Formats: sequence, C-alpha cells, structure tokens
Amino acid sequence: MIPEAEIKARIAELGRQITERYQDSGSEMVLVGLLRGSFMFMADLCREVQVSHEVDFMTASSYGSGMSSTRDVKILKDLDEDIRGKDVLIVEDIIDSGNTLSKVREILSLREPKSLAICTLLDKPSRREVPVDVEFVGFSIPDEFVVGYGIDYAQRYRHLPYIGKVVMLEE
Repeated sequence: MIPEAEIKARIAELGRQITERYQDSGSEMVLVGLLRGSFMFMADLCREVQVSHEVDFMTASSYGSGMSSTRDVKILKDLDEDIRGKDVLIVEDIIDSGNTLSKVREILSLREPKSLAICTLLDKPSRREVPVDVEFVGFSIPDEFVVGYGIDYAQRYRHLPYIGKVVMLEE
C-alpha cells in the first residue's frame, strides 16, 4: 500500500515542515510519541526535525485486541516530564475515529504548553467521529485496516518496513 521508500521520503518532508514551523519559536520543544504504534515513526521523525527537542511518551488506548476502535479511552502511561510553556508536538501512527487523540489533546492542553500540535503518519478522515485538528499529515488513506511500520494487528506485524492492508481470509 505504501512502500518503505515513500514513507522515508514523506517523513523527511514532514521533518522539514516541522523544523520550519518551530525554528524561531524560542521555546523548548517536546515530541510526545503515542505508544505503541508511533515508536518507529517517532524514531525516524525525530532524526529529521532539525530543532533541538526532547522526546517523551504516552500510552493511550481505545483498541482491544481486535480491529475496531472503541469510545473508551484509557491513559496507560503518562508523560515523565512537565510540558508547561513548551511547544508540544503529539506524534501518532494513525488517526481513525479521533477519540484517542481528542482525549490526549484535552489532557495535554490542561498542562499549559506554549503550543500543542499533532503530527500523524496516517490519517483516515472518513472514519472521524470526533473533530481533531491535525497540523502535519504523512498520508491520508481510505478506510482499510493496515499494519506495518509500527502499526499492529493483535500485537503482530509492527516490524514490517512498509504499510500494508490487512486482508482477512474466509475460513
């Protein structure tokens, strides 16, 4: 669906856009990766962002072990550092319903960052249930279940260097 080379090229472009936006901010910057899915994207993106920044992680979940998102969002791991007065960029692997990201953005906004923006590798705008402003989008994709490049199906297939569509075989 999206080959490795295309992913790498798009991340380099996102890095340039993010650098351009924050290079004259004068504030500390922190990239907040949403685990587990964002870890590969986060690692590659932070190497492309040419503005000094910290990294931190949160785990928020609206998925069980299957393929569908639920409305119940749980924060399983919170940030280690204070984000007050900092430029915060939430780094997400994929935005589906928007429920998880909306909740995370709400929680982080209460901590008084200087700015709060979102960068996602993949966006499924047709699945949106909650409006979410996304400042940096790698790829907009159709409503298909995908795996690879950190994105899993039942904790498998994260290791794939590309994004592939899941095709369920009839039993």
